[in-house]
Parts: sequence; C-alpha cells; structure tokens
Amino acid sequence: MTDNADPSSPGPLAGFVVLDLTRVLAGPFCMMMLADLGAAVIKVEQPGPGDEARHFLPFIGGESAYFAAVNRGKKSIALDLKLDSDRVVFDRLLARADVLVENFRPGVLDKLGYAFEVLEQRHPRLILATISGFGQSGPYKDKGAYDIVVQALGGMMSITGHPGMPPVRTGASLADLGAGLFAANGIQAALLQRHRTGKGCRVDIAMLDCQIALLENAIARYCATGVSPQPMGARHSGSAPFDAFQAADGYLVLVAGSEHLFERLARALELPGLASDPRFKGRAERVENQDLLKQAIEARLATAPVSHWLARFDALGVPAGPVNDIEAMVNDPQVQSRGVLAEVEGSPGVKLPVTPVLLSTHAYPDVLPPVPRLDEHRAELLRWIQET
Repeated sequence: MTDNADPSSPGPLAGFVVLDLTRVLAGPFCMMMLADLGAAVIKVEQPGPGDEARHFLPFIGGESAYFAAVNRGKKSIALDLKLDSDRVVFDRLLARADVLVENFRPGVLDKLGYAFEVLEQRHPRLILATISGFGQSGPYKDKGAYDIVVQALGGMMSITGHPGMPPVRTGASLADLGAGLFAANGIQAALLQRHRTGKGCRVDIAMLDCQIALLENAIARYCATGVSPQPMGARHSGSAPFDAFQAADGYLVLVAGSEHLFERLARALELPGLASDPRFKGRAERVENQDLLKQAIEARLATAPVSHWLARFDALGVPAGPVNDIEAMVNDPQVQSRGVLAEVEGSPGVKLPVTPVLLSTHAYPDVLPPVPRLDEHRAELLRWIQET
C-alpha cells in the first residue's frame, strides 16, 4: 500500500449504480463487496418484513448481526413490485441504474414484468445479474436451493470431514459465498464489456456451478484415477506432511511437501533420522505412509507446547501455524496489523471483515459504513430520481 492510500477516496466502482433485489446471503454478500468498492447500492426490500435476514439470530442492540454482516453501506427502500405506485418508483430507479441484481427463483422476475428481454429493450445498457441455486436453465432450475443442498449436490460435502464420519458441510456457507464472489466478478466483467460495446448483458450465476468450480483438484483426481475422492480431514491428496498435528497443549498445522522443507522439518523436530528413513524418502513415500509419519511427528510434538514448535518452524522456514478459534483469529497480530476487521458505524460492538481488495490508492477503512434500517433512504432516493 502506498503512502497516498486514502480509505475515504472514491473506490474503483464509484459512479456506478446497482439496484439490489437480493436477500439473505449470496446476493447481499455480492452487493456488499460492490458497495465497499465504491458502487452506490440501492437495496430494494419488501415492505413490512424487509429482507428476511433482518430477523436471523443473533441480535446485537436489537439488530440482526447476520444481516449486518453482509448489508453495510447500502441504501434501503421498501417497494412492493406488485403495486403500480411502487413500480413507478422502481422504474425510475431502474432508468438510472447500471446493474440490476436479483436472486429470486428463475421466472419470478419475468412474472413481475422485468424479464431480461423486456429490460434489454427498455434499457439496452443495463446489466442484469441473476443469482440462483441452479441457474436459468437445466432440469433443476426451479428447484429450491440452500447452501447445504448445493454443497451436497455439488460434491463438496463428499470430500469434507474425516474418513468414516457422517457428511458435514464446510464451516462457512461456501456455496452462497462462492456464488457471491463469482457474481461480483461477473458483474465487473460485464461492466468492462459494456465499456467496449455500449451494450448490457445478462450474467447468469448458479450456486451449483460456482460450488463445482471451487472443488479445486477433486475433479481432476477423479478423471485421472476413475475413483471419487473421499474425505481426508486436513490432509492433502498429493503432499505429506500436510495436516493438523497435536502438540502438548493444542493443535498446529504444518506443511513440508518438498524435500528441502522436509529436511528442515526434521531439523526443527530434532529428528535427524526422519529425513533419511526410507519410508519417507520422497513425496510418494510420505503420502503412502503418512499415518506412520504423523505418529512420528506427533510423538515429538507432544513434548512441548504449540508456541515452542511454531517458533522453531518459523526460524527454519517451515510453513506452519496455530489452529485459531475465532477469538484468537480476531486478536491475531497479523489480522490487527492489516486492519482486516473494522467497527461498523452506528453498531457498537460489531466488528466485521473489510472487503479484502487492497488498492495502492485506497486503504482499508478504519470504520465501515452503517447498516441500513428498512426503508431508511426512501426520501433521499425519491429526491434523487426526480433530479433528471
């Protein structure tokens, strides 16, 4: 980050207006990132309950912490798109928008009169981004989707957890969050394309497609071997040691897949015979015999606490780290030094992650923008659409 970085300077998406019809997680997460990067995001909510995530536990100061986590920095207006008077307001907002984003089930927006073909005729420069469980085509397109459903269908749960244990989802909602990330990338790509062509387009984001894209090397392993990968805990299919290991007072992770790193690990553990043991002499041997290797490593780690071993590994350049819980992560000196977490304006006690895109001209903010109350910005937005 350069010295002239300024958290208050306009972000790279400043000047773009995004009309947000999304709710709960995948869409709001995407919209929050665009807002953090400078776009003006107008969150259109159902009158009365608003985004259902406003009612999710836990609550801090009477507000949903879940909702706050992905909705800061947006302007809220409540509109019922089945009412003619509210549709007039929405149409005027639409006329000034660069992007419209929704995560209804396929066909809902069409029934409301805003199918892509209609929008394309009325607003040829508009980008429509749709985020759904299974996309706008295929036999599952009308199927309901939650994160756990997509993780199960997409194969992620089949490779998560420990061998022989019941299926588990990842600790974070990876299907929702992955879709939000790909949607943000797709929207920005569509804006760049519009800059060249002058025309908008539709961005079709399916949670299932995104989940499959995040499977890393599991599909390649299946194609190479004809065998479906299985859960391996914290291990890696092609490298060892690559795992979580127990020391005297807790767990740490370490990676030493290459020959020089494995030799350094042996020195750090003061086990000179480890590197010369024929069972561990090369990567293939270590992967084949990693149960025995783990036993040898953990027998040595059990003689001292995690902090002792991490200091030795750091000194010799062996990649390793503690297994932090959330409290420890929040208080980690690297996290605090980078400013990855910031307080939310108007929400005492709430600290949330910044969008982790650090530009040389735009620092991480010290304070995040406030979480909108339902319909908070109605008067401001009504004045704005009357300006043209």
